[in-house]
Amino acid sequence: MTPQNRASTQPWLGLEGRVCVVSGGASGIGEAIAHGLAQAGARIAVLDLDGDRGDAVARDLRAVGAAALFAHCDMTSEASVRAAAARIQAELGPCHALINNAGVLRPGNLADVSLADWNQVLSVNLTGYLLCARAFLPPMREAACGSIVNVASISGLFPQTGSGAYSASKAGVLLLSRQMAAEWGPCGIRSNAICPGMIRTALSARFYESPGFEASRAAVTASRRIGEPQDIADVAVFLASPRSAYVNGAELSVDGGMPSMLMDMVPRPGFNWPALA
Repeated sequence: MTPQNRASTQPWLGLEGRVCVVSGGASGIGEAIAHGLAQAGARIAVLDLDGDRGDAVARDLRAVGAAALFAHCDMTSEASVRAAAARIQAELGPCHALINNAGVLRPGNLADVSLADWNQVLSVNLTGYLLCARAFLPPMREAACGSIVNVASISGLFPQTGSGAYSASKAGVLLLSRQMAAEWGPCGIRSNAICPGMIRTALSARFYESPGFEASRAAVTASRRIGEPQDIADVAVFLASPRSAYVNGAELSVDGGMPSMLMDMVPRPGFNWPALA
C-alpha cells in the first residue's frame, strides 16, 4: 500500500479525536504506533521514562498536526501511572485506547539470573501492564467502550533461552490480556495481544550490520524478511479502532510466518541436510 492510499483509508478507522495512550512510546515500536495513531486522527499521549525522547516524539506528532503530549511515567509505580492518567484526562480527555508497549530485557540464564533483574523485568513487562490498564479503565468503563492492546512477543509463545524473565513475562502478558477480555468485555472493553517476531529497531539495528546476519534471520520467516516497527503499528492501530469491535481476547502473531517454517528447520536427508542432499 502506498503512503497515499494508506492516508486515504484512515477515516475508515474511526479514531478521529479519540484519546490513545502508548506506553513506551518514546522509541521503536511504541513510537511507530504513536505516529500510526496520529495519522488516523487520534489524540496521542506518550508515556515513557525517557524524558528527552518522549518530548521529542510528542513534538514530532504535534508538527504533523496531532494533539499530543508526553507524560513522564514509571510503569512500575502505581502512583506514577495514576498521576499520568489524571494529567492525560485533564489535558486531552478520557482515554479510548491504551497500547501497553513498555518493556525491558535483562539477559541471564535461569540458573543464575539475579533476582533483582528477574523482578525488574516482571515489574515492567507484566505488572506495569496491569497498572496502566487499571489506571485508564475508569473512563472506558464510563463510556462502555474502549480498547486495550497489549504488546507481547513470540517469546511468550516459545522460550527464548538466556533472556531471564523475558519469556515468562510475555507469556504472562498473553494470559493477562485474555483475562482482561473476559472480565471487562461485559463492560464494553476489549483486550487483545500482539506477538511481534523479529523487528528491526534502533536497539537491534547494529546487529543487522554484520554480514549475513539479516539473511540468516530472514530465512526462518515465511515472508523472508525482517519486520519493521510499522508492521506492528499497523496491527495495533487496527486493534485500537472501532473497526476491530468484535475482536476480543485475541493473540495476533506478527512474525512473518516463523512458526510455519518449523519443519524446514528440521534436518531432512535429501532436502535440507547438505551431507545427503
